[in-house]
Amino acid sequence: MRRTPAVVAATALLLDMDGTLLDSTAVVERTWRDFARRHGLDAAAILAVSHGRRTAETVAEFAPPGADVAAETARVTAAEVRETDGIVPVPGAPELLAALPPDRWALVTSADRALAAARMRAAGLPLPPVVVTADDVAAGKPSPEGFLAAAGRLGVAPASALAFEDSPAGLLAAHAAGAATVLVGPGPVPDGVRAERVRDLRDVRVTADGPAGRLRVRLTPS
Repeated sequence: MRRTPAVVAATALLLDMDGTLLDSTAVVERTWRDFARRHGLDAAAILAVSHGRRTAETVAEFAPPGADVAAETARVTAAEVRETDGIVPVPGAPELLAALPPDRWALVTSADRALAAARMRAAGLPLPPVVVTADDVAAGKPSPEGFLAAAGRLGVAPASALAFEDSPAGLLAAHAAGAATVLVGPGPVPDGVRAERVRDLRDVRVTADGPAGRLRVRLTPS
């Protein structure tokens, strides 16, 4: 039985991309399985930890000794940008983004800028004016750097924002930034993090509340 919907006030939404706004699972699995095959690695082990992290960090962790990490990262990234077959929006994502004022949301993703643009385009989703990618931070999720940067560019306090994520690394990052969090999908919530949970973005309704543009976010928890 579903619980009573929660209504949360927020100055802005900070939205992850893969797994939150769009489903890129097919592409991600093809790309990392190819990387694993070329280096004789366990693809399952890579896929178990790659979600929500920057490509360079995953390559650096698994590349065999002597491998050119920068070159391998560039090769994996190029394949990710090139291969967009199977990318689709998460249910409810187009409707949610259409309801948001452009200056009240930001994309905060572990993808680089080219990959973010390619995947959002493949899913038929718009890019907002504020996009924080792997290119914009020194440390990826679970570091809070990306969420802090996005809130700063929007001109809002991180504690007044609501972050949507689907991975433990992303939830940890948003929590460390001070934002309230919503978990999209069935993933685990890390210890110490309090998150509302929704099945997908069909369970999210947003309305602008008042002249200041504050958002009322209605969540129907799963």
